[in-house]
Amino acid sequence: MPRIALASAVAVTGHDPDMPLLLEACAHAGLDAQVLAWDDPSVGWARFDLVLLRSTWDYALRRAHFLDWCDRVAACTRLLNPAPIVAWNTDKHYLADLAADGVPVIPCTFVEPDAEPMPALQAFLAAGRHDDGFVVKPAVGAGARDAQRHAAHQEVAAASHIARLLDAGRSVLLQPYLAEVDRQGETALVYIGGTFSHAARKGPLLGLGSDADGVPLAPEAITPAEATPAQRRLADQAMEAIRRRFGLETPLPYTRVDLLAAADGSFRLLELELTEPSLFLPQAPGAAGRLATALAERLQTGA
Repeated sequence: MPRIALASAVAVTGHDPDMPLLLEACAHAGLDAQVLAWDDPSVGWARFDLVLLRSTWDYALRRAHFLDWCDRVAACTRLLNPAPIVAWNTDKHYLADLAADGVPVIPCTFVEPDAEPMPALQAFLAAGRHDDGFVVKPAVGAGARDAQRHAAHQEVAAASHIARLLDAGRSVLLQPYLAEVDRQGETALVYIGGTFSHAARKGPLLGLGSDADGVPLAPEAITPAEATPAQRRLADQAMEAIRRRFGLETPLPYTRVDLLAAADGSFRLLELELTEPSLFLPQAPGAAGRLATALAERLQTGA
């Protein structure tokens, strides 16, 4: 029986709602699956035929250590998603790459650690209207941790937030706040084995001046959703951009594409989740089985 490790983290043990369903589905698919923490030094990862990244939600706090672990695991067994994709996807500068590839992303402005916070913020605000406010977040971050929404007139508070992140050696991402999220939430499209599986709706996380500091992953209100044709087209475009950029011959086992609606009714990509996303398996009957089957087929074919 093939052995696979479902990589989690010590800090989030027991808090991944996807995991019980995935464990059950793996057993039905003939896979011996175990949940193990990536940051447990006692684990021998070479004992497994495949290591699947799942709830490694604390990676942003020690990304270099996490990426080093990914490389070591990939050297002794099969890691999914692959280490080069994980390295790219765990820094939100990847959004600029997708924009260059023609994917409609929410406009991004990056502020690097050697910049002065207030001039950088003022240049961002002068470049466009921000009637609904804007978001300040670290370029390396999971969930909504260390992210804050500010009104356009809150320059001092926002610059102070930027300064705290820069002083910690972290790059900062500035984006306009799309107010439609307050009415429609975010739509997450989940692909399994390169094929669209299901969609879910997530409620808004950030009120003015709020953040999600102190938790590995902010609490979310999740409900099943029907993806519209326009959302499917955008998500498919993002999937194709990844296939071309990395020369993928075999589809990734999972991908989550998070979208927001703009004021004009079009959609923009908020995040492309390729590392450790919740896949909302409890909201999508049958999805856990599809993922387990995709893993079993990959192990059988050696793809």
